[in-house]
Amino acid sequence: MGLKCSTLRTLISRYCVGEENWVDSRTIYIGHKEPPPGTEAFIQQRFPDNRITSSKYTFWNFIPKNMFEQFRRVANFYFLIIFLVQLIIDTPTSPVTSGLPLFFVITVTAIKQGYEDWLRHKADNSINQSPVHVVHNGKVIRKQSRKLRVGDVVFVKEDETFPCDLIMLSSSRQDGTCFVTTASLDGESSHKTYYAVQDTKSYSTEQEVDSIHATIECEQPQPDLYKFVGRINVYMNNEPVARPLGSENLLLRGATLKNTEFIYAVVIYTGMETKMALNYQSKSQKRSAVEKSMNSYLVVYLFILIGKALVNTLLKYVWQADPNRDEPWYNQRTEVERERHIIIRAFTDFLAFMVLFNYIIPVSMYVTVEMQKFLGSYFLMWDDEMFDPDLGERAVVNTSDLNEELGQVEYVFTDKTGTLTENNMEFIECCIGGSVYVPHAICNGQVMSGAGMDMIDTSPGPDSRDAEELFFRALCLCHTVQVKEEETVDGIKHGCHQGKSSSFYISSSPDEVALVEGMKKLGFTYLRLKDSHMEILNREDEIERFELLEVLTFDSVRRRMSVIVRASSGELFLFCKGADSSIFPRVVSGKKEEVQARVERNAVEGLRTLCVAYRRLSSQQYSEVVALLREARLALQDRDKRLAEAYDKIETELILLGATAVEDRLQEKAADTIESLHKAGMKVWVLTGDKMETAAATCYASKLFRRSTQILELTTKRTEEQSLHDVLFDLSRTVLRHQGTMTRETFSGLSSDFGDFADFGLIIDGATLSAVLRPPQEDSNSGNYKEIFLEICRNCSAVLCCRMAPLQKAQIVKLIKTSKEHPITLAIGDGANDVSMILEAHVGIGIMGKEGRQAVRNSDYAIPKFKHLKKLLLVHGHYYYIRISELVQYFFYKNVVFIFPQFLYQFFCGFSQQPLYDTAFLTLYNISFTSLPILAYSLIEQHINMDILKKDPTLYRYIGKNSLLRWPTFIYWTALGVYEAVVMFFGAYFLFDNTTFTSNGQMFGNWTFGTLVFTVLVFTVTFKLALDTHYWTWISHFVIWGSLLFYIVFSLLWGGIIWPFLNYQRMYYVFMQMLSSGPAWLSIILLIAACLVPDVAKTVLWRALWPTTTEKIQRADRLYQGHLSDFTPLSSLRPGLNSDLDSPRVLEAQRSRSGHNVKKVMFTRWRYRGFTDYCSFTPLLPQFSPGTKYGGTGREERV
Repeated sequence: MGLKCSTLRTLISRYCVGEENWVDSRTIYIGHKEPPPGTEAFIQQRFPDNRITSSKYTFWNFIPKNMFEQFRRVANFYFLIIFLVQLIIDTPTSPVTSGLPLFFVITVTAIKQGYEDWLRHKADNSINQSPVHVVHNGKVIRKQSRKLRVGDVVFVKEDETFPCDLIMLSSSRQDGTCFVTTASLDGESSHKTYYAVQDTKSYSTEQEVDSIHATIECEQPQPDLYKFVGRINVYMNNEPVARPLGSENLLLRGATLKNTEFIYAVVIYTGMETKMALNYQSKSQKRSAVEKSMNSYLVVYLFILIGKALVNTLLKYVWQADPNRDEPWYNQRTEVERERHIIIRAFTDFLAFMVLFNYIIPVSMYVTVEMQKFLGSYFLMWDDEMFDPDLGERAVVNTSDLNEELGQVEYVFTDKTGTLTENNMEFIECCIGGSVYVPHAICNGQVMSGAGMDMIDTSPGPDSRDAEELFFRALCLCHTVQVKEEETVDGIKHGCHQGKSSSFYISSSPDEVALVEGMKKLGFTYLRLKDSHMEILNREDEIERFELLEVLTFDSVRRRMSVIVRASSGELFLFCKGADSSIFPRVVSGKKEEVQARVERNAVEGLRTLCVAYRRLSSQQYSEVVALLREARLALQDRDKRLAEAYDKIETELILLGATAVEDRLQEKAADTIESLHKAGMKVWVLTGDKMETAAATCYASKLFRRSTQILELTTKRTEEQSLHDVLFDLSRTVLRHQGTMTRETFSGLSSDFGDFADFGLIIDGATLSAVLRPPQEDSNSGNYKEIFLEICRNCSAVLCCRMAPLQKAQIVKLIKTSKEHPITLAIGDGANDVSMILEAHVGIGIMGKEGRQAVRNSDYAIPKFKHLKKLLLVHGHYYYIRISELVQYFFYKNVVFIFPQFLYQFFCGFSQQPLYDTAFLTLYNISFTSLPILAYSLIEQHINMDILKKDPTLYRYIGKNSLLRWPTFIYWTALGVYEAVVMFFGAYFLFDNTTFTSNGQMFGNWTFGTLVFTVLVFTVTFKLALDTHYWTWISHFVIWGSLLFYIVFSLLWGGIIWPFLNYQRMYYVFMQMLSSGPAWLSIILLIAACLVPDVAKTVLWRALWPTTTEKIQRADRLYQGHLSDFTPLSSLRPGLNSDLDSPRVLEAQRSRSGHNVKKVMFTRWRYRGFTDYCSFTPLLPQFSPGTKYGGTGREERV
């Protein structure tokens, strides 16, 4: 009875008293065995199977779900409404004219999405049906992966991938460890060590494992790969023994077992609840500035459409107010229609006009834009200049929706370690007390010959020798490095010395490997971890054994790690290493001043520094430590918090031993890339967790800060001397004092030799940033801190944020992103700590570095090295934006030209909703006749040679702020479309008026009139694109002239054959009859010319009088026959040459003067009032006197 009451009480507490216990944890019965009677209630929970589903659709829901998703788009939904209106009421055009383009768009999109989902289904099935080995009744049996259940015990062999998330019970290794690679999860190829449960690690056979009687309590599934909280209750003689479980016991789905013969493990998370599956969740949708402009234009055209329909409806009833102008009897209007209420009739007519003019909204534009982005992304992935042979990696496009945003970036936020630097550490020196030790040569992964050490400053006395050896031992013991004896791992040779195989070190942290190798050079070699004992070889070639008792793991908040070891003599030591800011406050003795001075000196030189300290523990103190850690590790709630508190209590009263210095070298061409970004008008911010001095040294080395840069500090050190309020206002006054002389171009760094202008750089640390961003409290002044800080940042060419937590990086990006200017931001990083800012920025770039692949997985684009960012933005981003801008403007333009004659035609047909064009022409205009040329243009156009774009980053500034999709440009394109439509319609109308067009005196009808207008329309919009095309290839010729040929062939076939499926054929012989008339040919030629002449004249006039930089470069490039990039641009700050120098006459004269012995003409770039002027002149230029208009030479950068 007592047991039943206990069961009932457990059920009530679990299901009824809130949901906390039920939601926050789960109980797993290993091998599905019930716990012993009287211990706890057996409540078998239901968990999902191990089926992985990455697909969106099933066979049954594909059509309804896909249709729902597609019709959520405004344009698709709008055309669906138009199509339904055509079906319901009597409209002037066939429902096919709206239905067919809509059906085409929906079908193409559905096929694309369906194919992608079929591939996902195929991949899912191959995973779900893969075989796994399960222990059942003391035997190993095989079953499909999808049939695994929580609580099953699985058997995994070497090189096999874990089928789900597992808790390790035992392994083939005596110490209960196994080695795992997690490359498919986070990209780290290093071997990580995982541990079996202490009480089950000795079980090595199926029968022994099957006899385990235990339950596991753990947290519910969550996506953090590096966090796990649980405990296992192992029943010994019906008494439970509790052991903590952490991330070191958890084997994740997708990881691979290495260098371990086999393991046994229990399933805890399956299927879509595994951590890998939870990380599949899609990122928030990002929208580009171009897409927002498109939607704005769409709204404008929608209002134009409604306005047209309203005007025509109103004028129809005004015109029909006269009884003599009412609809004639042959229109067969019934009395029922005549007697309908006028509001109903007017609304029906309004809808009919909406249908007639609806083609002004370009439905096919969305499909073309999607295809352009999708196909255009392959040019980035195929770029051989963005391939890294060392990594064997190319650029990766995770989303093509933001291609054009790469050409609009104003702020670049970059990580330092692994992004600007190589994350390839080299041990430089160590400082022990007042002595500095410098190895001769250190190389990651190899032991160089001639190892030794130099001692600088003072030589250690007899008393210092013990401290010296203790320091070396501390670094040999305080780490998580693994030792490998194999010569080759994953196809890469390691540890080879003079052709012989030797041990080498691997770790998830390059710093640790560099430190352990540094100790090896200085005489203390870490050998191995065996049976919980760490072995090191000292200078006397004696092996010392230390029992590893506890590891207090490193985390980014504490910024330190510790180990507790027992020496062979029985002494207990706690060795601790970490950042100086986290070690010095905990030190009670040691040569703190000497070490701190050396640390600061190394930091200024850009070296990464770590401090090392220790503490001796008595047996009683160690017992207290064990109890403290055990209590924290067994907690299911707030385990991380309790562990942090326990670590904080343990790592106290330390004795300082010394410090180390490790160099992280700058990446190849990192400085050149940052300089180019500055010249392109972008502001570069470095966000790092490193200390200020180290980060500042890297910023100087990478040319983020120049020697002339005036550094402004907003750091904790300064706010301790002054209040934050005073510091902010001082800095604000400093930068605003120079604001009158500083334009955006000035501190964009257009020249590396600015001596005449004040150039500011700001340094801020994480603690001060928190104070600046803190919400205002009672103090009213604090509310203005954020705005003052932003004002300071706007006037700085570069900003360094040091000691930053990952969340603070995202806060900085969001702060700039949401400021009143709403600039386009880009974040680039290589580690998990950069993911938050990558997701926050408009464009996120991942670097394929050594800190895992989390940044790459969460980014929009991934590149192998930081140097590839230059071409990604300055070339690909520039092209993407130019191309899609033309595509969007051209689509709206050609639809205005298409539909405005239809609007004008209503004034000549009594507003009877008579269509001007045939149904086939209405349907195929956007689908076939005019779609391919603009698609090809948007994929391959190069208005400027890419070599010039790379050599002259300032060209990037001319497309900034969405300059090509501003309202004046949009209005110009729309006005051009209206003009051409008016010329086409009235030109054809007046040429038709009182004119005999055929030899037999026959007059042309309305369909011939419409066909003539349509023919002029198709040729005009295609020729307009041909005139705008600068970069001609065979593809351009094929699609432009091929589209015109297709229109002619289609019109001949459509009007020259009797089609049996058509009830009427109003276009029969119309096109051929029109072409048989000489005046029709003349009309077509004249009207095309009349349409294009104003645009051509405007272009010629503008290029002659007010040429843009792009047009000047195009002209100069033609002069040099495509070799303009061979000439290095020059720069000047003063107003220089008159634009007459650019005239073709002067250029021709220059060429004629040089005769057959052609001299190369210098191509010079001049700065004038913030803009770049491109001028060409000969080496004879010095002959002119300074007083002529050719004078005014300026300072030049390079020749």
